[in-house]
Amino acid sequence: MTTTSAFDVIVIGAGHAGVEAAWSAATMGCRVGICTLSADTVAHMPCNPAIGGTAKGHLVREIDALGGLMGLAIDTTGLQFKLLNRSRGPAVWSPRAQADKRVYAARVAELMRQQPNIEWVLGRVGRLLVKGYSVVGVELEDDSGNTGGQELQATTVIVTTGTFLNGLTHVGSEQKAAGRVGEPPSHHLAESLKALGFRWGRLKTGTPPRLDRRSIDFSRFDQSLGDDSPVPFSFMTESLDRPQIVCHSLYTNQRVHDLVRDNIQRSPLYNGQIEGIGPRYCPSLEDKVMRFPDRERHQVLLEPEGVGMDEIYVNGFSMSLPAAIQEDLVHALPGLQDAVVMRSGYAVEYDFVQPTELRRTYESKTIRGLFMAGQINGTSGYEEAAAQGLIAGINAAQQVKEEAPFVLERSDAYIGVLADDLTTRGCLEPYRMFTSRAEYRLLLRIDNADLRLTSKGRDIGLVGDRRWKRFQERQVRFKRNVRAVEETTVSVAEGKRVRASQALSRPDISLETLLEQGELRLESVDGCHAFDLWSVEAEFKYSGYLKRQNANIKQAQKLESLAIPERFVYTGMPGLSREVVERLNETRPETLGQASRIAGVTAAAVAIIAGRLSR
Repeated sequence: MTTTSAFDVIVIGAGHAGVEAAWSAATMGCRVGICTLSADTVAHMPCNPAIGGTAKGHLVREIDALGGLMGLAIDTTGLQFKLLNRSRGPAVWSPRAQADKRVYAARVAELMRQQPNIEWVLGRVGRLLVKGYSVVGVELEDDSGNTGGQELQATTVIVTTGTFLNGLTHVGSEQKAAGRVGEPPSHHLAESLKALGFRWGRLKTGTPPRLDRRSIDFSRFDQSLGDDSPVPFSFMTESLDRPQIVCHSLYTNQRVHDLVRDNIQRSPLYNGQIEGIGPRYCPSLEDKVMRFPDRERHQVLLEPEGVGMDEIYVNGFSMSLPAAIQEDLVHALPGLQDAVVMRSGYAVEYDFVQPTELRRTYESKTIRGLFMAGQINGTSGYEEAAAQGLIAGINAAQQVKEEAPFVLERSDAYIGVLADDLTTRGCLEPYRMFTSRAEYRLLLRIDNADLRLTSKGRDIGLVGDRRWKRFQERQVRFKRNVRAVEETTVSVAEGKRVRASQALSRPDISLETLLEQGELRLESVDGCHAFDLWSVEAEFKYSGYLKRQNANIKQAQKLESLAIPERFVYTGMPGLSREVVERLNETRPETLGQASRIAGVTAAAVAIIAGRLSR
């Protein structure tokens, strides 16, 4: 049990959102208490043992650029690294790494223990303590699991409860109250939050069966290999030189699809047993078969959960059918006739808070000092959770220190897109980040995340001296290399000489080509990754598009600069329809720009509000 009864920040939960929240607030000088039932489940990966992916990799790079944990942890514990979408433009390149889930969690816990401002509180929070319209602490459950345990005082509280609020797992008709398999849910805290008047919903997620690697003949499957020159997540990682594991791929067949259809009424997803809404972009096997009847097959990946672990994660095979049916489905996969199921897949449904109840800092609009981050806000994915946790932790610390809120705009980072999407549009289904959600994605690339964000992290006290020195060297090197491209002339077709900057605007000429010709020389350092060169090349290769996006940003900033007072009255305003007024009152936008992005709010309505604001 904790030895401290008063904190600057209390974080409830030690998942991916919780650890980033605690780390950021503690690094910024706050006394942080992080509440968890067990130190063994810190940064646990209950679903896919991987970090990154399309757009998710962007989030991890941005978390790292600001001084967060996730990039550092995966670089030292990853088993296989891939840069996705290499055949497309740099705006959608995204790193992904298969993780050793136990070693990853241990590394995060180790980094947390090295932070002296963090104190671990082993126990379950049962109630929020609120005085007036401000949070003042939490109350732990007693040894019997009832409220009335120890009270801990705090200036701010960050709730990162994942899938634990009234969590319920499903395997066929079998239901168990649980936040994750084998871990009890949080009922008292859920009811404490509901009593504060937040708008709620219920969502669902799921996980596939795990197989015993010793029962699988991997020689029967196609290999899925990592990159020969792996790309790290952290700007502090010079190289990734550890051996990479091999994953394997296969496909479902007609026998699998027939089994699903024959037993669909035994699936909690289809017989009405599950009320929560599942993720559209990560569908269960039942959804794949029923929603896409014309698809003859779906890809399945066999991914190890760690070195020395016997569990194989069956990516693409999430389900909640009865355990016996799951075994039949596994055995119907070509090459897995003898596979042993170590753990059945399951679905979990849980309560979430509609994120339009929050500001873009992830602070409640009604309860001062109360922040929320992660799946409680309707998102899916470790990366989305970590990004929210980081921003919530930063803003809790800023509030403790009585400093201005830290808000990233949509033009600053994917992290800003995430916050704006959630707090402006809310969630009808689990939210997942995609590159298509970012209108300025050519500016928000993985190679320039540090150039965009590290100075901001330094200003708030999250970026340490070592990272800052490395960043300054990189920044100077980037500027010199840009100048070299602008000033150097090179040979192009038919012996014509042009400036390298002009040559790079041609689609058939790359920076690598110019360097190989020997006419252009750029600065580099030992261990420097290709990001240096990617940033320089993009500056010229896409200069026209970048100028256009910057012009759009300036235009959008005019709307963002018009703040809407907190108690602005929309009701009765001439020209606003009842629907528009309802949408505005639900979301309570902070700026005119945010108001313009609310579904159902028309351009005419925005003009009316702008006119009222100007008066």
